[in-house]
Amino acid sequence: MTDAQSAPTPRRRERFMGLEWLRFGLGLYLVAFHTLHAYQPIRSWSHYVTDLGFFATSTFFVLSGFLLTHVYLDARSNHVMREPARSFWVKRFSNLYPIHIGSLLLAILMAQMVGWLALTPADAATTYRFVAYDINRAALFPGETHHIMSYAELFTNLGLNAVMLQAWNPYYLTFNPPSWSISALFFFYLWFPWLAPKLMRLRRPAIGLAITLAVYVVPALIVIALTNYDTPETGILHRNPIVRMPEFIAGILLYAIYARRRATGSGLSVATGGILGVLIVVSFVGGTLLLTFGSAAYYLLHDGLLLPACLAAVYLAAFVRPAGSERINDWAVRLGGAALPMFALHIPLFTAFTRLEKILAGQPSLCLAGQWRPCFDAAGQATLSVWAYPLYLVLTIAACVVFQQRFVRGARHLIEPPLMRLVMR
Repeated sequence: MTDAQSAPTPRRRERFMGLEWLRFGLGLYLVAFHTLHAYQPIRSWSHYVTDLGFFATSTFFVLSGFLLTHVYLDARSNHVMREPARSFWVKRFSNLYPIHIGSLLLAILMAQMVGWLALTPADAATTYRFVAYDINRAALFPGETHHIMSYAELFTNLGLNAVMLQAWNPYYLTFNPPSWSISALFFFYLWFPWLAPKLMRLRRPAIGLAITLAVYVVPALIVIALTNYDTPETGILHRNPIVRMPEFIAGILLYAIYARRRATGSGLSVATGGILGVLIVVSFVGGTLLLTFGSAAYYLLHDGLLLPACLAAVYLAAFVRPAGSERINDWAVRLGGAALPMFALHIPLFTAFTRLEKILAGQPSLCLAGQWRPCFDAAGQATLSVWAYPLYLVLTIAACVVFQQRFVRGARHLIEPPLMRLVMR
């Protein structure tokens, strides 16, 4: 498990293969959320599949809190950390930073490539300095969300990305938009050694979870009551780490409930599992319908109303037993470990895939003959085929598995030992 890598292993722990498959599914769902809309022929119905794509990120935050609590807290010693906070932070940083920097560099390279190819007028205007303001109003003026960063903004945001603070920019997403989730995750990790033991020691974690659910929706209610769905309030709701922290806290409290139930030898009854499954389905159907009521409904769903369904998905997956085949379990770990790279890499990979698809669908023989501009102009007239989309998914999954296994692990082995020596003096 990505969140369990480099963790101490004083005893054999429960194998959450269901959570590995869930992580992989969340990664796929987020990919679809950000890319499926590019295919014009299916837009009339594809949005019903992807309208609630932010469910993936919220569930991933819940899942992170759940897994980290399982791995790093010792139930036999009053839920203290199994290792010093500083070594925990080094391990988490060493796992996140290579993913972030690798995806950042790839995204900048792809943005420049798109501008150089200039397959369409819109592509010709593309640059890594282009951003879109976060505005959730139904009626927008032409160009209202479009912005080219000044050099001061560019270097400021490069600095924020260099230290994984990009989620704190509430106005717009920069370079590789999904990477804000990595920034938020690291903020959660900074608080985990202090927060998780206290939450695990609560006498009634279910009450704590209910309070967390109620608190989470408060910022959305304030924004709905006092603002016009503009910026920066939209960006604050969407990705500010403090505002999104209840999802991570809910994951910790969910594990407290799960662990106490397991300690009594209780499993998941068919009735309870059925109720949780119905909750997830009703949340998706109801949420999709609720979105038709406009910006206020979007805020409420994004920041609060879907959290019970996120918790239900994690809780159900936690009770899924490992497969009888170790080969299948090994692939569950590999694919689950590739989930965060999928979050970070899917947009630059989609950029490369779609431009190559257009070139191949145009007149690629012109490119082979060295007639680059006519070749690119012909590619600009080509349309994306939804039949190529499964190939994109397969290639993205494969690329992210290799990226996690080779690049991230290799980079972690390089940076973790010296950092550990530095902070553990």
